Amino acid sequence: MTATLPDLPLHQLEGELSAALALMRREPARLDALLDVARRFYTPPFVALADRLSRRWLARNISPYRDEIAVMARLLGRPGGYFLNVSFEWSCTAGVAPDPGGAGMRLLRVLDWPLPGLGRNLVAVRQRGPAGPFVSLTWPGFAGVATALAPGRFAAALNQAPIPRHFLGPVGDFALERAAVWRRREMPPMHLLRQVMESCAGYRDAKLALTHGPLAIGGLFTLAGTRPGEGCVIERTPFGAAVFEAPVCVANDWLSAGRGGRGRGQDNEGRRALMERVVAEPSADFGWLAPPVLNRTTRVVCEMNPATGRLIAQGWEADGPATAVLRVDC
Repeated sequence: MTATLPDLPLHQLEGELSAALALMRREPARLDALLDVARRFYTPPFVALADRLSRRWLARNISPYRDEIAVMARLLGRPGGYFLNVSFEWSCTAGVAPDPGGAGMRLLRVLDWPLPGLGRNLVAVRQRGPAGPFVSLTWPGFAGVATALAPGRFAAALNQAPIPRHFLGPVGDFALERAAVWRRREMPPMHLLRQVMESCAGYRDAKLALTHGPLAIGGLFTLAGTRPGEGCVIERTPFGAAVFEAPVCVANDWLSAGRGGRGRGQDNEGRRALMERVVAEPSADFGWLAPPVLNRTTRVVCEMNPATGRLIAQGWEADGPATAVLRVDC
């Protein structure tokens, strides 16, 4: 079946000053398709309002990528560029453990988002920062990083953290959280992760930066290094962090006992339990994928090993695989 699927493209953009801008110019059709879906999914008035609010918030933000996003939004010529660059509404499942098939640590990752089209328009980008090259699984027009491999250094993935519980119901708790984020000036988690991929020389530096870097909203970072035992999940809030060493798996709920909050996504307990069973098992071509980790909102699946430089990825939609499997040996 995969022989009939379209390729997941790998763009070589190591020589570009801004890989995000270069990708936007290379993939205008994918970008237009994603924005059209967003307008249908969220409605045009909502996208326009969210874009204006996102632009105002990002203008006060310390993110080093706000000027780059402003250029992309201007080139886009229609609402959506700011909104999609600060939107953080996905749910995910991830785990890190020693690679059962060989050397190093293996990071398994599934990204879920109800927005259709993210799987079929997924791309991989080989780019470079001051600390060296890395490969990011991303989308045209997106400046941040959600899933990436820096061969010989580390691999990392970002999950959405729970909503703080204020006992106002799901809608009330969400609104209160967004009001708090509006007052903050720190950067979004996907911008911090890009900064780490660009600038950190190795696992220890990345772990330190993700544990203490400035964040406007919580995030769950899964990190894998090149040496045995180099792996962890870092639970972040804007005010602190907790670190859980490998082997470890996480969905969209806290691992810390007693920390309150509303978990994101569906069946966090079931997704994490399944990942804990499969993360240490050898498999080929995503043989470990199964419900509830795999579900109708799954858009990205991947395996990464920074010691061997191996990345395997595939885009998914509600009806199944949307791209062929991409294999990268860095």
